[in-house]
Amino acid sequence: MAASHSACPYCGGQMRISKLTCEDCGLAQEREFFNPRLYRLSAEEQRFVEMFVLASGSLKQMANLLGISYPTVRNRLDRLIQRLKEEQSKDEVRKQRILEDIEAGRVPPKKGMRMIEYL
Repeated sequence: MAASHSACPYCGGQMRISKLTCEDCGLAQEREFFNPRLYRLSAEEQRFVEMFVLASGSLKQMANLLGISYPTVRNRLDRLIQRLKEEQSKDEVRKQRILEDIEAGRVPPKKGMRMIEYL
C-alpha cells in the first residue's frame, strides 16, 4: 500500500494541517484545521475515489477507463473500503481520548465538542 501523503516523512506519524494560504492575495491563517478522512488516503487512493465518483460508481466503467480487469478494480475498491474503515476506527479512538480529556478538565467542553465534530 502506498504511504499517505499526510504521513510524516521522518517518523510516519499523522501530519496536521496548520496553515492555509490564499492563492490570490497571500492571506494566511495559522491554526489546527480539520484533517478529513479522504485527505489521509494516499494520492493514488484519492485518485481512485475521484474516478469512482466520476464514473457514477460503475466498476465496469472504471475497469474500461483504467484498462484493467473488473476483479482488479473490485480488489482496489475493497482495499480502499478497508482503509476507510481503519480511519473510522482511529477517529473513534480519538473521540474517546477527547471525551476523557474533557472529563479530566484538560480540554474545555466547547473546544472538545468542536474537535469531535471535525472527526
